Formats: sequence, structure tokens, C-alpha cells
Amino acid sequence: SVLSRYENQITILSDYLEEFPETDEPVWILGRQHHLNTDKSKLLLDVSARLWFTYRRKFSPIGGTGPSSDAGWGCMLRCGQMMLAQALICRHLGRDWQWEKHKKQPEEYHRILRCFLDRKDCCYSIHQMAQMGVGEGKSIGEWFGPNTVAQVLKKLALFDEWNSLAVYVSMDNTVVIEDIKKMCWSPAQSSSIAHSSAHLHRSALGQNKNTAGLCPGWKPLLLIIPLRLGINHINPVYIDAFKECFKMPQSLGALGGKPNNAYYFIGFLGNELIYLDPHTTQSFVDTEENGTVDDESFHCQQAPHRMKIMNLDPSVALGFFCKEECDFDNWCSLVQKEILKQQSLRMFELVQKHPPHWPPFIPPTKPEVTTTGAELIESTDKLFELEEEFEILSV
Repeated sequence: SVLSRYENQITILSDYLEEFPETDEPVWILGRQHHLNTDKSKLLLDVSARLWFTYRRKFSPIGGTGPSSDAGWGCMLRCGQMMLAQALICRHLGRDWQWEKHKKQPEEYHRILRCFLDRKDCCYSIHQMAQMGVGEGKSIGEWFGPNTVAQVLKKLALFDEWNSLAVYVSMDNTVVIEDIKKMCWSPAQSSSIAHSSAHLHRSALGQNKNTAGLCPGWKPLLLIIPLRLGINHINPVYIDAFKECFKMPQSLGALGGKPNNAYYFIGFLGNELIYLDPHTTQSFVDTEENGTVDDESFHCQQAPHRMKIMNLDPSVALGFFCKEECDFDNWCSLVQKEILKQQSLRMFELVQKHPPHWPPFIPPTKPEVTTTGAELIESTDKLFELEEEFEILSV
């Protein structure tokens, strides 16, 4: 079958990855500046600390009868996992946390990693993402685009009570400040509602009763902005603004790549983008008896790949994380100063008020369901009908 033809495909990293050149130009990695002449080792440590998700094989079949490897089709899902994992690291460990081989890591780190293991009971597993993609019109084993993976993460986050993220995916190249603040300050669910559906997602999505989602206050924001930066090729007018996003302290990088070939972009050097490549097939890794994970294969310990920014496919998705409201306010100021005021043709719009011609904004909440799979997908689809209607009208 089409889905099984990739089962035995094993892709390995090329033997030679180009080292960074000798240059005085700064390297930017997810809001941090590095200088190759003075702290190249710190740069490589910073890159290796990012969680690196690749194709895997020999995991339990998706949906019980589907593929047991995502080689050949899961690269954008893996990139979405990497962007989300970076948000969770910033949330629990901080942007400056570093990973070192064989060094004992905090429990929060292992708990983050467990969210992404290739098991149907892990909340952001390849199983959950592929099955939730069915609701976005993607068959299991079909390649995702940046916007589709953003919508899937938005839906799955509703069931992730531990991380308690507010996921905002912009529509029509427009970020609405009013809507984001309404969503992030949305009052917590009552304990009765939370309890009625909690068991769904202790079993299906790996939750437990010790959640952070019931505390009032600002919910940490994962902001994803899907964009089209040209028709067939990236328009050069966007390049400076695109690079500027990697300098922001809130940066989670970008999802994109080439047609049917997704990469997770984490920074740039000059006119080259720096990225983590998911196109390596590794064996399934599960938790050990003590709950930790043998994590060495989840960190890229070689020099990362680079590509010329003009070779980027114009369909991308920018990611940002704002743990506190002040982080979001700072991001808005940076966008106004560094992106919007400098550009004649803007990458995206940032507006204060909800556009009056749009459907009303209703912060998404977890549906009260007691099952998984198709019924879960059907129930969550109802939350997004207004958005889908708007997208159809806008076309």
C-alpha cells in the first residue's frame, strides 16, 4: 500500500555537514545572538539543546491498522513537534536551559519529552497529530502543510492541561491583539467541567489530575502565523522582516522548507537559514522503568544544516511564545518597530481590534467528550466551524 511502502525506508544523516564558515557576521538562533569567532562552542550547544524530532520506525500502528513509520510523509508533523517542544522548554525550563549528554535533567524536561513519544497515549505524538489531521482533510500518511500542522496543534492543546497553552493561529495574515488577550485571560473552566472530560485525556492524551490549567491568570501563548511570502518563490521584499523574527526573544523559529520537504528553521547567518532536518529515520524510543527517556537521539549533535533564504518555499509559519502578558506586549512593540514600520509590503498585519466583518471571536474550550479517534475529531471540528466559514468566504 501507499502507506506501507515507507516502512523500511531508513534515511541517515549525510556523512558531511558543512561547518559554519569563519565570519564576523552574527548568528541568530531563536532570539539569541552568537559570534562564531568567539563562542562557536556555545552556538553548537544552543543548537543541540533544541529537541530534534525525526522520522521513526517500529512504533505501534497509527489507528491500530495504519503505518508504523512516518518516513516519507511525517516531516512537517515532526517540525510542528519541534516548534511546540521549544515553546514548552521556554515555559518550564527557560530559553537559556542547556542540554548535555549524560547529564541528569530536571523532571520537567522528561515530562516534556514524554508528550512527544510515538505512542497513542502521548498528547502530541505522531499518532495524535496524524489522527487529528483527518479533521483537517488530511488522510493518515498524507503530507501536511504549515497551516495544517498549526491547526492540529491548536486542537490538541485543548486537551493538554499540564502545559495549559493558549494557541492562536492567525487568519488572513492578521494578528488581532484583542482576541489574543481575550483568549489568554479567558476564565478557567469550572472544576466540574474539567472533571467530566478529564478521563479522556488521562488515557488518550496522557493527562493527570495535577494540572495547571485551572489556575486563573494569563495562559502562556503559542502564537503561530501562517504566511505566503510570494507566489512560486519568496518575494525578496520580505527577507529582512523574515530574518528579523528570529532576533525576537519570543521567537520559536519557522516551519517551512521546500515542496513536500519540511524543515524547522531556528535562525540565520547572513542570507542563509539555519534549520533542523527531520529526514532521518530512527527507531522508536519508549520510556524506561523510572519514567525517564533515553534522550540522546532527540538532540542533533552535529552542525545544523543551512540553506539560502531565496530557496525557501513561500509557504511558511512563524512561531512565537509569550509566557507572560508583558512578553506579548513586548512582541507587539517589536513588530511595530522592526517589521511593520519598515516595510512597504508587510508580511502580516497586527491590529488592535477584532475586524468587524469577521465572525465573532470565541476562545476555544475543551469539548466535553468521552471518547477518542473519529468522535473526538468530530467534536473538536465544531469549535472551528466559524473559522472555516470565514476562510471559505475570504476565498
